[in-house]
Amino acid sequence: MGMDDNARFGRFTANELEYVEGGAAAWSIEAWYGSDVNRVHVRSEGERLDGHTAAADVEALWSHALTPFWNSQIGLRQDFGTGPRRTWMALGIEGLAPFWFDVDATLYLGASGRTAFRIEAAYDLLLGQRLVLQPQVGLDAYGKADPERGIGAGLSSIDAALRLRYEVRREFAPYVGIEHSRTFGGSAELARATGGPVEGTRWVAGLRFWF
Repeated sequence: MGMDDNARFGRFTANELEYVEGGAAAWSIEAWYGSDVNRVHVRSEGERLDGHTAAADVEALWSHALTPFWNSQIGLRQDFGTGPRRTWMALGIEGLAPFWFDVDATLYLGASGRTAFRIEAAYDLLLGQRLVLQPQVGLDAYGKADPERGIGAGLSSIDAALRLRYEVRREFAPYVGIEHSRTFGGSAELARATGGPVEGTRWVAGLRFWF
């Protein structure tokens, strides 16, 4: 009975493996294994510049299907990069919203009363049999300031990107794109205090693949 809901299978996806204008390398990858109802997810995203990890995180999550299009998630997240490492408990939901938007929203609970929230949404616009334009937007907010990691309380940052990929095969697609990010409130003040940028626009080029 390899076709029932209890059959186990897995997938690895590199959503983004890219060169970023200015010499940075960035990634957004995920892997999962399990059935249609319950799965183990591992995902990571981050950026390296001049041989150093500027910011990165790894999450290990248990995913449970709530409906045919939505899954609940619970697990742990570990932050790396500039400043001290932080560990969070993660509670989230991800799935396909009306009009075929991919949505991922997660609440994080950390030590010393820290809380964080991130929501991402993306959409695949088909321009042909192989050409796909993907707009994407993400928002980060924090319940309290964490100056050691350059984070202020409240709305911290919003990032938006537009990537155009060519699917040589469905499983393999090079792409080019542009992304814009901006920090707000206390996070923007901390960036100014250390001479960092408050907002910026960068070109990217990379590969998306899965197996």
